[in-house]
Amino acid sequence: MALENEDDILLEANNLIVKFTTERGEHTAIDGVSFKIKKGETVGIVGESGSGKSVTALSLMRLIPSPPGKLIDGEVMFQSRSMGKVNVMELGNQEMRNIRGAEISMIFQEPMSSLNPVFTCGEQITEAILLHTPNINFKKAKELTLAIFTRVRLPESAFHAYPHELSGGQKQRVMIAMALSCEPSLLIADEPTTALDVTVQREILQILQELREKQEMSILFITHDLGVIAEMADSVMVMYNGRIVEKGSVFEIFSNPKHPYTKGLLACRPRLDIKLKVLPVVKDFMETDSEGNILEMSEAKFKSVGQAIMSNFQSLQEIKARQTRIVGQEPLLQIKNLKVHFPTEKNWFGKVTKTKKAVDGVSFDVFPGETLGLVGESGCGKTTLGRSILHLIEPTEGEVYFQGRNISHISSPKEMRSLRKDIQIIFQDPYSSLNPRMTIGEAIIEPMRLHNIGSSDNERKDKVIHLLETVNLNGMYFNRYPHEFSGGQRQRICIARTLAIEPKFVICDESVSALDVSVQAQVLNLLNKLKEEYNLTYIFISHDLSVVKFISDRILVMQDGVIVESGFADDIYAQPKSEYTKKLLDSIPKGTPEDIRKAMVKRKRQVPKPAPPLSLEKE
Repeated sequence: MALENEDDILLEANNLIVKFTTERGEHTAIDGVSFKIKKGETVGIVGESGSGKSVTALSLMRLIPSPPGKLIDGEVMFQSRSMGKVNVMELGNQEMRNIRGAEISMIFQEPMSSLNPVFTCGEQITEAILLHTPNINFKKAKELTLAIFTRVRLPESAFHAYPHELSGGQKQRVMIAMALSCEPSLLIADEPTTALDVTVQREILQILQELREKQEMSILFITHDLGVIAEMADSVMVMYNGRIVEKGSVFEIFSNPKHPYTKGLLACRPRLDIKLKVLPVVKDFMETDSEGNILEMSEAKFKSVGQAIMSNFQSLQEIKARQTRIVGQEPLLQIKNLKVHFPTEKNWFGKVTKTKKAVDGVSFDVFPGETLGLVGESGCGKTTLGRSILHLIEPTEGEVYFQGRNISHISSPKEMRSLRKDIQIIFQDPYSSLNPRMTIGEAIIEPMRLHNIGSSDNERKDKVIHLLETVNLNGMYFNRYPHEFSGGQRQRICIARTLAIEPKFVICDESVSALDVSVQAQVLNLLNKLKEEYNLTYIFISHDLSVVKFISDRILVMQDGVIVESGFADDIYAQPKSEYTKKLLDSIPKGTPEDIRKAMVKRKRQVPKPAPPLSLEKE
């Protein structure tokens, strides 16, 4: 179809259909997806894991692994600088290689697995420049690389650094530098800020926005974080089950969503203005027929659902009563002047001459039945502190008391095993926490055998099935392997394994950071439910301050190994005392219509008048 401003269209995808062959038959990953990207525009794609976001992006670059994947139908018309308007699907392999990296570039989700560990970061970027830029030598390519490093705020020393020597935010900047090294017309950013703390995330987003303006490039931005999309995108596509269920300007989508799935996604985000007892999930807003198709929800019913959700908010009196009850108890865990120092330099005689103070004199109490939030930027010492409590990292100095007993200097393996039964940890990455060769049933039974829980394997199996059902998984999954589950399901498996040995205290280390918003809501609700049912106490480590506010009673804010602020969650959010806490709170993408309006004005985009929003506010 002819367009009024056809020259403004950089890329147009029509009726993309991608299928994957699996052991259970053929699965349609993308089902008739069509969209356009204008020159200089940022288009966002949002949706849950498995909705087809990343497969859509990979299709544009013809990177679908075959087998098992196969592009069944569709075309991708791209305005190439060198070849004019072409159908990407009809290009030869060499022509496609010329476009990848040079004209269409991609930032992948996990930088550590995308960077070659045996080459320095500088070598990997100069290689891309030498490959796509004719008549250029290594010296000039190095100069260009260093210039790009400056633009993405990387130090010159990063040129000679290997990926493992850089922080998560720095590795992501290297990926951005590589993607931008040949000044592409279209940048595909696939979850580029997942698992980054809010301040690093803000820096990455600012870099992308600045580079888009300077290079006049378009961005296809994929994320499950709706707050990020609100700040970055001009238009949004919402994907569900391989299809685009709603699309429009970012302002329209956020101020007046039409599709029930979009409404559900927006409602799932933890709120900063009030404290809900239970987070809403997508299924609260969706009704399906017998074939799984989504049915339209009337505005009246949507409002009634919203009012029901809002009715479970915690009143100020309830919050204050809980706070008084919690701190009126004897502490379950006491940390006194805990220090963890790592040697970074030694002299010829092996004497340590320089140390990194990861945790430097931290003291606090944790009370029975509470959730203590621990927040701060990457590298502030959160994870090191959590692991030193468990003796997964040996403290340099200080004392840890659990139920009044000093556990700081336990050396006996038998005593340590007994301690580990009472104090457990849920790690950030559930996939690396599970043995890929062991079924999930065996993975949960194994620690039960170690701690002599249950008189026989049959009894243990019955308990495992009960635990799987407790974390909202089918007991029939007992004999399945970790790779057969989604990220959210794997995290539930790890929670079930933690509960199997009946602990009293659990450290949740970034346990929801990589989950999409709806699965995150389910896991947070589950953690709260289990806390009440099993009388658990949590330390909840996260960089996501909105999540921490929802789940925590009190919060500790860490910076450079020390606690810079502590207090009740609502007090810290309402009146932060330290400048560092204020900086963290200011970095949270809010996603409100007013914030979207400001972002669009800043990007010099026309802001339409909003339709009356479907409100979830209290009547």
